[in-house]
Amino acid sequence: MRLKSFYAKTMREAMQMVRDTLGEEAVIVATRDEQGGKMVRVTAAIDPSDYNDPDFESTAFETHDRDAPASSDSWLQYDDEQDEGAVAEELTDTLLRHGVSEDVMDQILSCATIVGFDEASVALVAAVEHLFNFKPMPEKSAKKALMMVGPPGAGKTLAVAKLATRGVMAGLNIGVISCDTVRAGGIDQLKNFTNLLQIDLQKADSPQALSAQLSRLRACHQIIIDTPGTNPFDSQSVRNLAKLIGAEEIDPYFVMPAGLDPEESGEMARVFATIGAHTILPTRIDVARRLGGLLSAAHHGGMSFSAASNTPKVAEGFYSLNPTSLAKLLMPSAFRRASPSSHEDSRASTTTNARQKTGLYQ
Repeated sequence: MRLKSFYAKTMREAMQMVRDTLGEEAVIVATRDEQGGKMVRVTAAIDPSDYNDPDFESTAFETHDRDAPASSDSWLQYDDEQDEGAVAEELTDTLLRHGVSEDVMDQILSCATIVGFDEASVALVAAVEHLFNFKPMPEKSAKKALMMVGPPGAGKTLAVAKLATRGVMAGLNIGVISCDTVRAGGIDQLKNFTNLLQIDLQKADSPQALSAQLSRLRACHQIIIDTPGTNPFDSQSVRNLAKLIGAEEIDPYFVMPAGLDPEESGEMARVFATIGAHTILPTRIDVARRLGGLLSAAHHGGMSFSAASNTPKVAEGFYSLNPTSLAKLLMPSAFRRASPSSHEDSRASTTTNARQKTGLYQ
C-alpha cells in the first residue's frame, strides 16, 4: 500500500481530490484540521495495482501485496502476519503508555499497519512523518518577529532566552521585546539573560507600543517577543493576546509543556491556533514521561512541530524535532535494539529508506 496526503479548504474538496487522484478504491487513513481549521488534510492509501497512473506504476518501490496468489513460499505469510501483529502490539502499548488520545492512536496505528514494516521503530517513524508536520525554527534572518505564546508557566521566557542566546552565538543582531509587564518579576527574569548577552531589552505593554518597538528594531536579524501567560479558556485573555499578534507581521509559537492531559492539550492548541499559532514548541521534555498531550495538541490544533526544550540550561538550546527524533522520544527502547539501517539520526536518510520500502510519498 502507498500513502498520499491531500490538502484543501474543506473536507468535501479534499475527499474529491482523493477520488480524482486515487479513485474509488482509495482507503482513508487519517484526517486532521490544518492552520487552526483553515484547511484540512486527508491521508489516503491505495494498492498500486488499483492505480493506473504510469508514473506511479513505474516508481521502483517495494510494496506488500497481501492478496497475491499463493506460491510455494506462501507459508512465509504466517511469519509476516506474526511480525505485523507484534509491531502493532508494541506500538499500541507505547501509545497507551504515553496517554495518546484514542483518535490520534487510531490514525498512527492505521498508518503504521499500512506501511507494513516489520520493525516498530521504523513503522512509527513512517507514521509520524506522514501524520505530522515539522517546521524548523529559523536560525538566520527572519522576516517576521518570533513571538512565544502559551499558558502561564509554559517556559516562554526560557524559550526566548534560548533563542536569543543561539542567535548571538551565531553572530546575529538580535532584538528582544517583553510584553510581560504585569507579572511580578517577568521583566527582571528576562533582563538577567539579555544583560549577559549584551542586548537591550525593550518593553511593550500594548499593541501600539509593540508596533513602535518593532519599527525601532527593524535592522535586527531576528526579533524575539516574550508574552504574558494566556489562559486559553478566558476570552478576554485570548483577545488581548490576539491584539498583540495582530500588531505587526508576527510568527507566534505555541509554547506548551509536555506531560499535560491530552484532551486539555488539544483544547488549548485549538484556541491558540485560531489566533494564528501554527507551530508548537514543546518544553519540559526532560521531566515528562508521557507525551500524548503533545501529539494531541499538534493534531487538534493543526500545528507543526518545531524544536523542543529538554533542559533548563539556556546555553544548551533546543532539541531538534523531526519524524525520527520524535519517534525516539516516544519509543526509545525500540531504537536501541533496532538494526543500524533503521537507527539513523538524520531525517533525510530515514525518509529515503521509508519511501524506498513502502512507496510513501507526499
